[in-house]
Amino acid sequence: MPPIALIIIPLVIIGTLIYAATRPNTFRTERSAIINATQAKIFGNINDLSKWQAWSPWEKLDKNVKRTLSEPPKGLGAIYEWEGNRKVGKGSMEIVEAKASTKVVMKLEFYKPFRASNMAEFTLTKKGTSTEITWAMYGPQPYKSKLMSTLMDIDGMVGKQFEEGLANLKALVEK
Repeated sequence: MPPIALIIIPLVIIGTLIYAATRPNTFRTERSAIINATQAKIFGNINDLSKWQAWSPWEKLDKNVKRTLSEPPKGLGAIYEWEGNRKVGKGSMEIVEAKASTKVVMKLEFYKPFRASNMAEFTLTKKGTSTEITWAMYGPQPYKSKLMSTLMDIDGMVGKQFEEGLANLKALVEK
């Protein structure tokens, strides 16, 4: 290895580690869509966890995923647990807030392939005869996540899945 590389490579590594330390301690990823349906119709497909199979972008990543739904599967306190292949991982979500036709907030717990605790939030806003839906995920961003976000576009990856899920939801409720 040329002597200059022995200087440049450690500097790049140290620079990346320092840059990661300056990143925010929290993150937020969100995407929005306009759906030609009432807030109530859309809300029913989000607030009822048994309906997620029809539109969630993660459902098609593992046809053999194991799901457990609480009874009842909708509203405040409803829980959806899953365990699947490495693309789906293992985790749970619990509805911690449900405001009829306007908002659903969920606590997310991921166990595999990595551990994380985040929040997901759906807000529904009337726009004429349509509804604007915003799907957001937010939470703490520990150093390990900050470092990962310097090497990968996490917002782009998760955002792409949100866009797919919103498109699936749109297709489902508009038919």
